[in-house]
Amino acid sequence: MGAARKKFTPQYRRDAAHLVIDTGRTIRAVAQEIGVGEQLLGRWVAAERARVDDPPAAVDINERAELERLRAENAQLRMDREFLKKAAAFFATENASNPTPRSR
Repeated sequence: MGAARKKFTPQYRRDAAHLVIDTGRTIRAVAQEIGVGEQLLGRWVAAERARVDDPPAAVDINERAELERLRAENAQLRMDREFLKKAAAFFATENASNPTPRSR
């Protein structure tokens, strides 16, 4: 009798395929690392690429409005962050050049 076949969940298959797709590593290297056959992993990668390459559904008007709002908010937060970094650097140099006397 042969060894019992391993069963892999769909999530495991997708994760294994993305180890190849996202990192650019070879199927052989990933297959050896996770302990599956190259041909099996190759089928998983092909299936995942076919699934991912399907064009996503069009964004509806509400999603587009939310996306625009989030992009504007993100830009504002980036500007705030840059300002705070500059302010912190200014006060750090200000305090370094004018140390406060210690009380005894």
